[in-house]
Amino acid sequence: MTLDTPMSTPREPGSGLSRDEIRAMRRSYGELGLAEGDLAEDPITQFRNWLAEAALNPVIVEANAMVLSTVDAQGPQSRTVLLKDVTALGFSFFTNYESNKGRAIAANPNVSLLFPWYAMERQVIIRGIAEKVPTSASSAYFASRPWSSQIGAWASSQSQDLESREHLQGRFDEFAAKFPQGSAVPMPPHWGGYLVTPRSIEFWQGRYSRLHDRLIFTSTGSGWQLARLHP
Repeated sequence: MTLDTPMSTPREPGSGLSRDEIRAMRRSYGELGLAEGDLAEDPITQFRNWLAEAALNPVIVEANAMVLSTVDAQGPQSRTVLLKDVTALGFSFFTNYESNKGRAIAANPNVSLLFPWYAMERQVIIRGIAEKVPTSASSAYFASRPWSSQIGAWASSQSQDLESREHLQGRFDEFAAKFPQGSAVPMPPHWGGYLVTPRSIEFWQGRYSRLHDRLIFTSTGSGWQLARLHP
C-alpha cells in the first residue's frame, strides 16, 4: 500500500496535524480481492484461516486483538480485548464482570467484535449475543494465565476511578504478598469469560477506488446464508 498524498516535510513532536493533512491521509488498496469462491463454506473455518494468516504477518502485533463494542444507557462504547478461543459455538474472551463492558453486557448482551487487520487490508466484523461461560471454563483459563496477570485481576477494580498509579501498585503488592509467586492464585469472584454466539460474520477485503469486497454470512438457525454487500 502507498499513500496517495505523502507527508512532505518532517514534523515536530506535538505540533499536530492540520485539517487538510488529516483529509489527505488515505491509502490505495491492492488488487487481492475477495470472491465468494475464495471462502470456506463455514464462516468459523474461514475466520480461523484468516486469523492464522494474520498471526504469521510480522507487522500485526496481536492478531487476536479485537474491538468489542457494547451499548448501555449512555450509548455505545468500544475497547480492545483479546480473543482467547474460537469454536463452532462462537468467540470467547475474559474480563472483569464488574467493568463497564461487563455491566453493559448484563443490561444488553448484543455486541459487536471487530478484528482490524490493516496490514493485510482486511477486517472481520462479528455481531452476536454475549453470555457468561461456565465458571469451570473461566477457572481453567485463569489457572493458565501468568502469575502477574492473575494478581492484576485481583488488584484492578476495572473501570472504577483510580486515585493514583501508586495506589494501584500498592494493591498489586498487597495481593502479591497474599498470593506469592509459585502458589495457587484463586480466581476472583468478579472475573470470568464470555462466549459471543455469532448472528453474522462479515469478511472485508480492501480494493481499489474504495470498491471494497464485503461478504457476510448470516445465521439462519440451521446454517449460514452468504451475501455480498455494497462497500
